[in-house]
Amino acid sequence: MAEKLTAIKGMNDILPPDSARWEALETAVREVMRLHAYRNIRTPIVEPTALFVRGLGEVTDIVEKEMYSFEDRLNGEQLTLRPESTAGVVRAVVEHNMLYEGGKRLYYMGPMFRHERPQRGRYRQFHQIGAEALGFGGPEVDAELIMLACTLWRAIGLQDVRLELNSLGQPPERLQHRAALISYFEQHADQLDEDAKRRLHTNPLRILDSKNPAMKALNDAAPKLLDSLGADSLAHFNAVRAILDANGVAYSINPRLVRGMDYYNLTVFEFITERLGSQGTVCGGGRYDYLIGEIGGKHSPAVGWALGVERVVELLKEQGSASTEVAPDAYAIIPDAASLPLVTPVLQTLRSMGVSVQMHAPADSAGGMSGMKSQFKKADASGARYALVFGADELANRQVTVKALRDGEGAQRTEALEQIAGWGHSLQSPL
Repeated sequence: MAEKLTAIKGMNDILPPDSARWEALETAVREVMRLHAYRNIRTPIVEPTALFVRGLGEVTDIVEKEMYSFEDRLNGEQLTLRPESTAGVVRAVVEHNMLYEGGKRLYYMGPMFRHERPQRGRYRQFHQIGAEALGFGGPEVDAELIMLACTLWRAIGLQDVRLELNSLGQPPERLQHRAALISYFEQHADQLDEDAKRRLHTNPLRILDSKNPAMKALNDAAPKLLDSLGADSLAHFNAVRAILDANGVAYSINPRLVRGMDYYNLTVFEFITERLGSQGTVCGGGRYDYLIGEIGGKHSPAVGWALGVERVVELLKEQGSASTEVAPDAYAIIPDAASLPLVTPVLQTLRSMGVSVQMHAPADSAGGMSGMKSQFKKADASGARYALVFGADELANRQVTVKALRDGEGAQRTEALEQIAGWGHSLQSPL
């Protein structure tokens, strides 16, 4: 016997019934995006390594520690499995000159890859759904994206999620704040962990994003970026807040919220839960007005967010949401393989009418069918509302017996195969 192969650690199979939750989330996302006039974009999983180094920043955990990067054996090009999708979306927008006729509202779904320690809601292959509004600089679009996420939470019934806001201001303001941070942390150098010491003179703002509990008190007392903001940045932030207030969106201001990528400016936000342990961020994003220029395009503003699918699904399970796996409308009970040439066209016709039908499959490699009693048990276990019994007597008269398995259990009727257009739709489950 050959050696049994298993999935790579941190890269998981998504199996029924969990996959039904994923499908329900994706369906809700498509509808919410349609209502907000966002259009789907699909970018490659593999991108040039330079895209992420330039876009995310060299002194970030993702670039320094977590990317799956490799050299193309054919041409020596440095490539990376995408650790996030915003940089790829921006690359596509620049490459295809998508902003030539004005701003674009886009959304995506797909797998991302980071080499980190797998834990609940945090895996090496994980999935994100994201929304990006490119070419729009006003605070109303920041607020629109936040409210779009809130609409999605209502659509899927997500609970126990809170919104945190902050503003990172503009580069000159961050430089002023950076100098204040360096001065502050230098005065407390003996309290810095190794990551903080390494980042002190390269990216001190990222020290505030430390997950080390020993750094919390020190970070809480550090200079706040909000105190360094100029009039324009404060006006932008207050305009976002005013729109959220007018729409009844609850939030708190977190002056330590910085996000994990270097490309953010002005508004940043996270939706957070306490129900998933340390992996509390369900969705995060903000404004990134300089990334398009960094990737080679003409300077243009942009804002967006991404949610972690695994975390959202885990939270839905944690709060007790039922699986949305859909049972077939009908289960076809077939006495023998010889009946299949007559039965299968009937099943195909029903499917073309929108009726989902599960056909009983041969029980062994020789093609024999299991007994009727066994087939009825499997029909019941399938969750189908009806059993379609294609017995010998029925087929001889070109009929089928329709037996109720749920509502009105046990009730049955006989229908003519030639009149399927008249009775077939009655098998469909109500929406």
